[in-house]
Amino acid sequence: MSTASAESSYTARHLSVLEGLEAVRKRPGMYIGSTDSRGLMHCLWEIIDNSVDEALSGHGDRIEIVLHADSSVEVRDNGRGIPVDVEPKTGLTGVEVVFTKLHAGGKFGGGSYAASGGLHGVGASVVNALSSRLDVEVDRGSKTYRMTFHRGEPGTFADTGSPSPEAPFEPFVSGSELAVVGKAPRGRTGTRVRYWADRQVFPTSAVFSYDELVTRARQTSFLVPGLAITVRDERRVPGTPGEHGPHEETFLHAGGTVDFVEHLAPDAPVTDVWHLTGEGTFTETVPVLDGRGHMSPQEVERRCEVDVALRWGTGYETEVRTFVNIIATPKGGSHLAGFETALLRTLRKQVEANARRLKISTRDTSERIEKEDVLAGLTAVITVRLAEPQFEGQTKEVLGTAPVRGIVAKVIDTELGAIFTSTKREHKAHSALLLDKVVGEMRARLSARKQKEISRRKNALESSSLPAKLADCRSDDVARSELFIVEGDSALGTAKLARSSDFQALLPIRGKILNVQKASITDMLKNAECAAIIQVLGAGSGRTFDLEAARYGKVVLMTDADVDGAHIRTLLLTLFFRYMRPLVEAGRVFAAVPPLHRIETVAVGSRKGEYLYTYSEAELAATLKKLDKAGRRYKDDIQRYKGLGEMDADQLAETTMDPRHRTLRRVTVEGAQRAEEVFELLMGSDVAPRKDFIIAGADELDRSRIDA
Repeated sequence: MSTASAESSYTARHLSVLEGLEAVRKRPGMYIGSTDSRGLMHCLWEIIDNSVDEALSGHGDRIEIVLHADSSVEVRDNGRGIPVDVEPKTGLTGVEVVFTKLHAGGKFGGGSYAASGGLHGVGASVVNALSSRLDVEVDRGSKTYRMTFHRGEPGTFADTGSPSPEAPFEPFVSGSELAVVGKAPRGRTGTRVRYWADRQVFPTSAVFSYDELVTRARQTSFLVPGLAITVRDERRVPGTPGEHGPHEETFLHAGGTVDFVEHLAPDAPVTDVWHLTGEGTFTETVPVLDGRGHMSPQEVERRCEVDVALRWGTGYETEVRTFVNIIATPKGGSHLAGFETALLRTLRKQVEANARRLKISTRDTSERIEKEDVLAGLTAVITVRLAEPQFEGQTKEVLGTAPVRGIVAKVIDTELGAIFTSTKREHKAHSALLLDKVVGEMRARLSARKQKEISRRKNALESSSLPAKLADCRSDDVARSELFIVEGDSALGTAKLARSSDFQALLPIRGKILNVQKASITDMLKNAECAAIIQVLGAGSGRTFDLEAARYGKVVLMTDADVDGAHIRTLLLTLFFRYMRPLVEAGRVFAAVPPLHRIETVAVGSRKGEYLYTYSEAELAATLKKLDKAGRRYKDDIQRYKGLGEMDADQLAETTMDPRHRTLRRVTVEGAQRAEEVFELLMGSDVAPRKDFIIAGADELDRSRIDA
């Protein structure tokens, strides 16, 4: 290409289109968090949420999401369609503004949406910037309009067959064209967006998660009653429901948050699902763009709609989900704070009013209902809808709009109070059962506290409350100290010599501990090994677990690198996940990674022989190949470790315990709900699903790996 033609093809128009989007391509993490599968899914949520916002505003009741076999994804809706007329400030069509301009669109300071999930006006344009190709079609005014983009730049692809990002692309130079490509039936409106993620930005390992998509689609269908969301997978990916052919699921829930609570509830009901709704208004000062393009502060009246569904069950776990418009706020915020305050206030008032029946003394200040008594066994979905909510931080995990707290509290006070004072027979019966449960929780808490105080006094009188088999460390610094839970007494002997006794403590366990997923809490506390672990950590268990009281900064599970070791590690993780979950969530539980093989190289000349450790069969083969290539000799009798007890102290220290050389795997709970389901499937008392799981996976088993 000549210099002149290169200059003529690079015009001011390219600069105007790409000035913002180039920043997105250079720093994608700033807009989508990361460029792995999570970032890829975030892009898809941005496009889906645009369609959901249409449904949320009452325009459109159908969304289809298609994962195509060519790794593209398509989102279709029957909303109003993106505006196709020319936007006066930029001179561009609405479609081009939405997909090429950051901070532009109907939600960014406009009056098109009373409540929406999108706020910053960057979603569609960011997805466009990070796509090697994006096609958008809009049905409006009995016409079908079409525009295509290549890495954010509008132009045309010379497709010969099915659309592909590899087709020759010609960018628009003098002006963009929103092409009319067909007629749409009278009255039909909607938008179709299909895009191919740019592999210059996303690695090939980043893929769309079908399970995550289905979970989000189901959740959204609960939050927008009457909205049908269809997910179709045409990729035929092994291990997914669509591996043998196209797979399609549709989600539609007319009951809204009530259906959502029934879906989430894990236990038998104590009350019906109660649906509480209401609204309130508040004023806030916001900067508004005036006709001259200046930002000026202005008082705006906001309306906040509150929709809460809740029920109490027989268990003690709490499942509360909070949402602002359709955005999940996993860390709560002002709406959750208002809900909890009003809930506690209302139930305290009802307990006092029924003190005689409940046999509670109103004078005894110790017999007072606390938040944990009220939340035990509660399943609730709290949704608020308001224009331009304020979030704390970029990730929208915490709602910061302060007046929402008071509005939610007022709705709960009024609506829940009405149920408690209702003359309906079912309301009276369920209210009485709920008050009995809450008072029962309070008495159990007071009894547990009394027992704990007695136990503490008793322990203070004894010379030592820790198990005799614990080899403790000298350091009192919790952040630095480490507790190694070691499989068997044989490994303990070696570990004692290998450890740094200044900050590393050892606790041996005998074989396989109790499967706590199947056992009751009483059986778990009676079990010597489980009780010893809880006692040594010193932070309690279950609902009374106190992370601040934990005696060690790290807990390392050190088991043999075989099937039995993996089983013991699973049993231990089940104990931590079920009764000491905050320790796992804080990232303080680790699994040691002992080596599988030891290679001894032969000394040559001045070069000394050395020991090399490998951690898998594949790594062993690769290491031997590397040594052969380098011409280094090694002894044929490569040692295969069957257990930790076979290692010498210096070997165990170097490979598994010394912080300078070891490898530790941190145990995380990214999908707590999914982890709970897997533990219940693999370790729970219901045998039938586990049998089905084993049968389904039998064909994939490599029989040569069975340790028989």
